[in-house]
Amino acid sequence: RYRQTALGVLWVVLQPLLGAGIFAFVFGRIARFDSGSVPYVLFAYAGLLGWNLFSGIVLKSTTSLVSNAALISKVAFPRLLLPLSGVASCLLDFAVGVLGGALLAVLHGFVPGPWLVLSPLWLLLLVVFATGLGLIFGSLAVAYRDVVHALPVLLQLFLYASPVGYGLGMVPEGWTRSLYLLNPLATLIEGFRSALLGSGPPGGDWIGYAVVMSALTLGVGLLVFRARERDFADVI
Repeated sequence: RYRQTALGVLWVVLQPLLGAGIFAFVFGRIARFDSGSVPYVLFAYAGLLGWNLFSGIVLKSTTSLVSNAALISKVAFPRLLLPLSGVASCLLDFAVGVLGGALLAVLHGFVPGPWLVLSPLWLLLLVVFATGLGLIFGSLAVAYRDVVHALPVLLQLFLYASPVGYGLGMVPEGWTRSLYLLNPLATLIEGFRSALLGSGPPGGDWIGYAVVMSALTLGVGLLVFRARERDFADVI
């Protein structure tokens, strides 16, 4: 992917870093969003790490079948390998991004707390939820290419409906926050960032809801994928 690029794999770090810089200027300087005791650029970078992993898995899993149409129509192999390969490549990019985040934390003199040990669990939930959505959208995209065109718009809505550039505490309590947290990604992003920054997990029963929805989404994704897998070679 990074062949014939001047910066190569550094793009993996630059993408969330540039995004965090823009968020820090717009939300941190102009809108003055509260990031607690954490420097806002580090706060935004941690949120973008989780978001980029989620969006990358969904996008790659969705387009993996369509972009390999010739392979699917000519070779017999487990089709599930294609979306899962996208998950693996996103995790590799994520690992490089974590190294960039660690360097950013060192430059700001930030030391994470004991909640850091929970970050792999939040990471697993993000991967499970994103993979489930990717399997559903990817299966539908084989027959309905509109999915590929609509997905970037849907992800843009998910970005602003999730606490990436702002914290969950900025969402008004009551029915507004309850409606907001119907999006499981909101809890997953907030929990992942809270673990990285050592502020503890978000409270309430919404963690259980996010866990159930993540597992349910993956289960539905596998069922949809298996049900439509036989027709991929004919339809694609």
